[in-house]
Amino acid sequence: MGCAIGYKEPLPKPSFVIKGSFIGNMPATMTNHASPETDVLGYLQAGQAALWEWDFSQQAFTHMLGMDSVLGYGGVGDSAALMDMADLLHPADMVPLQMALEAAMEQPRQIFSVDVRIKHASMGYCWFHVQGMLTKSDPNLAKPSHAKGLLHNIQERKLLEIAQQVGEERWQLVLSSVGDGIWDLHVPAKKLYLSNSLLAMYGYAPGDLEVHNLLLDELTHPDDLPTVYAHVNSALSEGGSTFSVERRMRCKDGSWKWVMSRGAVVSRDAQGKPLRLLGTHTDITQRKKAEETIRQQALYDSLTGLPNRRMLRERIEYEIDRCQRVDKGFAVLFIDLDRFKEVNDTLGHDSGDTLLVQAAQRLRNHMRASDTVARMGGDEFTILLTDLYEQEDIKPLLDSLLKHLESVYELAGEQAYVSASIGVAVFPGDGLSAETLYKHADEALYVAKSKGRNQYCFFTPDMHQEAMRRSRLTQDLRVALQEDQFKLVYQPIVDLRSGVVHKVEALLRWQHPQLGFVSPADFVPLAESTGRIVEIGNWVFEQAADQALRWRSHFQPDFQISINCSPVQFYSRFGTTALWLERLGELGLPGQAIVVEITEGMLLDNHDGVHQQLLAWGEAGVQVALDDFGTGYSSLSYLQKFDIDFIKIDQSFVRNLQPGSTQMVLCRAMITMAHALGLQVVAEGVETAEQCRLLMEAGCDYAQGYYFARPMDDMVLELWLREWDQDPRLPGVQEVLNTPALNAPA
Repeated sequence: MGCAIGYKEPLPKPSFVIKGSFIGNMPATMTNHASPETDVLGYLQAGQAALWEWDFSQQAFTHMLGMDSVLGYGGVGDSAALMDMADLLHPADMVPLQMALEAAMEQPRQIFSVDVRIKHASMGYCWFHVQGMLTKSDPNLAKPSHAKGLLHNIQERKLLEIAQQVGEERWQLVLSSVGDGIWDLHVPAKKLYLSNSLLAMYGYAPGDLEVHNLLLDELTHPDDLPTVYAHVNSALSEGGSTFSVERRMRCKDGSWKWVMSRGAVVSRDAQGKPLRLLGTHTDITQRKKAEETIRQQALYDSLTGLPNRRMLRERIEYEIDRCQRVDKGFAVLFIDLDRFKEVNDTLGHDSGDTLLVQAAQRLRNHMRASDTVARMGGDEFTILLTDLYEQEDIKPLLDSLLKHLESVYELAGEQAYVSASIGVAVFPGDGLSAETLYKHADEALYVAKSKGRNQYCFFTPDMHQEAMRRSRLTQDLRVALQEDQFKLVYQPIVDLRSGVVHKVEALLRWQHPQLGFVSPADFVPLAESTGRIVEIGNWVFEQAADQALRWRSHFQPDFQISINCSPVQFYSRFGTTALWLERLGELGLPGQAIVVEITEGMLLDNHDGVHQQLLAWGEAGVQVALDDFGTGYSSLSYLQKFDIDFIKIDQSFVRNLQPGSTQMVLCRAMITMAHALGLQVVAEGVETAEQCRLLMEAGCDYAQGYYFARPMDDMVLELWLREWDQDPRLPGVQEVLNTPALNAPA
């Protein structure tokens, strides 16, 4: 193995390819067991053996299973070391190996067995037992074509054999010649011998330490001593023989090094008491560091350092078991940062990450050591609150958490404000399993956010019923479009200067076959979360485009239909804008036939797709309206940067509109600002003649609301439009349309 067998050629540099198992082909005499396959697999699983096959003609290994593990070359980049197998074999053992192979060629069964030293990645030269057989790929061959066999680690057995066979002076030479640190304890004399390599492992030179029988224990980390004593005492007891235990050893510079400490009782007296122990120390510091890195990655969030979902799950499972025994409770808090996305989009992802780290630190500082704060991903955190008796006990804590999370965040010279919504589920009342508690805390969080955010909600059974309803709606959305359950209704938008109606807003409605009318507020978020809004949005556009074509020929040649566009449609990979513009071209419609309504938040999005689609719409003549204006965070710079044609004042400003009111001041300011920027204004939610009059006096361009008409289907709208065209002075609107403000300059 590793040399040019039978051909007297230089040692090759083999390449290794694992092609399959050949355990079953090995003779039982190689293992002295009735079931060699079971025996070999046991060695392989323990990392103490490897299978190999050598091809004489290729001068290379054609099979290799477990070799990297046995020799310690399992790390990234270590495979190159295995390629130089000739360099790994101890020079003094090349001749014995060659002799064993040549002797096997003279035997009928051609079986060989030999002990050799091979360089281990971290332990230096170690003893291995090589056993195998010579085979022919073709019975007609004159000489064997392959050798196959087992490589088995016999380091500890070999050292014990040497210790029993050589005198003390020769043994000390052995101690100094191997890679591991080796110790030899003579129990009656309380004399401890240490190899130079063991001393060097901890930074000491010979003579630096006063060696005595308890020295290794004194250098051991106090936390590891109980485990070490348990393993050693087991080996010392009658019937015991060896031990193996990991421990931390203090180095000369004060640092700690992880080692694998192995030992064996070499001899006992007539009464069975141990007389001599022999053992090794193997440096496993790098392995322990790698394990800790893997553990850190597996159980902790890389950004915040908080426990992740997996570790939280383990701790909740532990708390469930503990609380069932001690009759206590605990709470699971789901926390979501409100408007975090807007901070992320406006200030960048680095600032967003900084905010998450700061939020995590605030949560951690606010909780007890017995509680667990975990990051679930994104801007979602979860807290495991232990030792809870009553729901009321945590309300002060929840109030305090909300207060601390909404304090200003300092982000690289910028200030940001976010709040939090919290959903709470309590064990055992709200669930007896981690999965149920997660689900119910999430349902409570959903309610907290839907109620306006910056608040907390405890789970209640009716929340679960509502969650089940949402789940059913999500499933039913899959077939709603194909089964023609959607329809569009249209609400007129009145020109407040002329009384003419040449604009309507298309609104989506879902008539569920069992549930009846389903509010858009209920199903649109579900459609967005599942991505079905893209398909639904395209259907809305096609329906609106067809209607625009009809109404431009039947009513006003400049008739426009406004449609709402979800942010999800902007991020779709299916090219929403290109499809829409292509459809307009097929119908022969100009871009001005359609107005796309977007929210303020989309202007804040740094996603390239958003900007490109806005530009494409502008170039095609499609107008853009900013919906719910005044409720978000858009600024004048964004209104100037993008080609926006309309702003729509949110109905929350119109609802309580009165002379001299704050709402009146805000509406007038928004109208003045929009006109200064060359934008037109649409007021939503107009329900009274007084509101209409005040908006006209403020110079508002358009209005829509129940005062003029409720949303209606296309056939009813056509009747309404004909009546309006014949006499726009409908009952209740007459006095408004006769006001001088109608004829005031823009």
